[in-house]
Amino acid sequence: MSMRRRVRGAIELTRPLNAISAGVLTGTGAYVAGGAVRGADAGVVLAAVVATVLATGAGNAVNDYFDREIDRVNRPDRPIPRGAISPRGALAFSLLLFAGAVVAALALPLAAIALAVFNLILLVAYTELFKGLPGVGNVVVGFLTGSTFLFGGAAVGRPLGAGVLFALAAVATVTREIVKDVEDVAGDREEGLNTLPIAIGERRSLRIGVALLVAAVLASTGPYLWGSFGTAYLVLIVPADALMLVSAVQAFRDPGTAQRRIKVGMLLAVVAFIVGRAAPVG
Repeated sequence: MSMRRRVRGAIELTRPLNAISAGVLTGTGAYVAGGAVRGADAGVVLAAVVATVLATGAGNAVNDYFDREIDRVNRPDRPIPRGAISPRGALAFSLLLFAGAVVAALALPLAAIALAVFNLILLVAYTELFKGLPGVGNVVVGFLTGSTFLFGGAAVGRPLGAGVLFALAAVATVTREIVKDVEDVAGDREEGLNTLPIAIGERRSLRIGVALLVAAVLASTGPYLWGSFGTAYLVLIVPADALMLVSAVQAFRDPGTAQRRIKVGMLLAVVAFIVGRAAPVG
């Protein structure tokens, strides 16, 4: 196996766009929680962003290591199943990224370090302990995604400053993960996993996902109703919420397309929070 092929496979393991997006969400959390980031805060936020990118890449890599047999059925194009990198190489690379994330996190306030340690433990334990438990794995992924905003807020000393954004992102991610589990039922069943759709049925699982998302959408109106954000936020969050809800309902017919559109809706919601923080209220 050529070095070039191994390097490319290692980079693919991290899902670079996914990892970079997570870093952007951490920066967004810092901005939404604390407003303009200047001076000393800028360095701390940068450290938080780097830690998030490295930890997310490491989590994706170690997830592929543990999921290599499932991916031979569900995702044969991923680096390990197609032979672009060995399982041992993937594990070593993930450990290297985890170490880098820990070093970056040491520059952060205590609350951010505590959250980083907790999330690292969840990332490592996810595949072996949580992924196959009905609904639990979905909640863990939802928390990890949403907590990027809490992590950004913690970096500027306001861990709960982006609490509503955390809740919306976490619940929307849980719904999306349920939809993805419906899409992956065949491979998960063959591997012996007991995901939510396998345990209680696909349609019942999707109904739970839709119900959770409705609750999150209602909560997303909070910043406008209590006066934290103005009309600009409302104009953007409404179509984002609508896209996520319509996509969740679409999952009953086409899970693959639905889960991708839910992700787009989540990104639009993030933009709404950024604009809401930047635009004057009134």
